[in-house]
Amino acid sequence: MISVITGDIIGSRQLKSKDWIENLKKLFSQFGKNPSEWEIYRGDEFQIEIKNPEEALLATLLIKAYLRSIKLDARMSIGFGDKTHTAKKISESNGTAFINSGELFETLKKQKTTLALKSGNLDFDTKLNLMLRLSLTFMDNWLVPAAKFIVIAIQNPTLSQEGIGIKLGINQAAVSRRQKRAQYDLMMDLDQYFRSQIKEFTL
Repeated sequence: MISVITGDIIGSRQLKSKDWIENLKKLFSQFGKNPSEWEIYRGDEFQIEIKNPEEALLATLLIKAYLRSIKLDARMSIGFGDKTHTAKKISESNGTAFINSGELFETLKKQKTTLALKSGNLDFDTKLNLMLRLSLTFMDNWLVPAAKFIVIAIQNPTLSQEGIGIKLGINQAAVSRRQKRAQYDLMMDLDQYFRSQIKEFTL
């Protein structure tokens, strides 16, 4: 089983693409090779293959936080399933993971949500999507300082608050405030729960 993230950037026309596209490409490069494992197309749409499904949710949270840190956002669907055809470009690959991700992505605007997942397991999908909708009540409102904190914290999981503070140029007390404001601990609890559920699901 693999996972596929399909997304588009909300508010991309508010900024010149040169102001965000190169850094976004650098971020996506952490997930694999372009264009076989990730691709940006039609200007502001993207698709990413995450080989380990347990990493899929954290990847979307990192992307969301990065975009919120530059006053943009993303609408993303995570599809789980298999990969039956590997093409040179991810947008031309196929399998149930791609179908689940693509079909769900088409419904996000109607659902008025910016993040959802689809595995085909109704119980798993219902539970996790409810949790995601609740979490989006604060994630959709991350301000720039909180979002910058999240990006550093996800990319440097072993760093202390002091270490994060050095990277952000702020003191430990300010880091602590940003962590609280971002609801970071709750977000990590959600990620751990998701990992435990997807593990059971893939056994």
